[in-house]
Amino acid sequence: MELNNQYLLDHLRSIPDFPQKGINFRDVTTLFKDAKALEIMEEELYELYKDKGITKVVGLETRGYVMGAILARRLNAGFVMARKPGKLPYKTLKESYTKEYGTDSIEIHVDAIDENDVVLLHDDLLATGGSIKAAWNLVKKFNPKKCYMNFVVEIHDEGLHGRDFIGEGIEITTLLSV
Repeated sequence: MELNNQYLLDHLRSIPDFPQKGINFRDVTTLFKDAKALEIMEEELYELYKDKGITKVVGLETRGYVMGAILARRLNAGFVMARKPGKLPYKTLKESYTKEYGTDSIEIHVDAIDENDVVLLHDDLLATGGSIKAAWNLVKKFNPKKCYMNFVVEIHDEGLHGRDFIGEGIEITTLLSV
């Protein structure tokens, strides 16, 4: 589902040739700094997930924390941080993934999710899909009842197919498709 609210589209900044030539970077910080945009995103996300029984929202470091935490509070759910290695203070589970220039990993505390949870994975942006697929693989290790996935922005216009990389088996929604 792509809602494509015109106000949000109008306030999403694009930065050509960042971080390298040929990339049109979508800067969601312009949405986060605007109170009306935050309100619209909160309402749209809440409407998407209010009846899904979400008990935990997993936000990906770091921009996934913004709307992830807001939505978790609104849904009366817990918030789980998926972080880079070495950032969480307690025992963790880890999943690695390939990036454009090497590999990276993501971690979640071993006691963050259980089999009774209904989990929403949230991040700001879906481009290649590497980090969110790793997060989903990590969450599946906890064997929750159900998982959903959401993004503020999904990029299509640069030949990116993150949704295809994620694969089948999870309902994916986005607020904006560019």
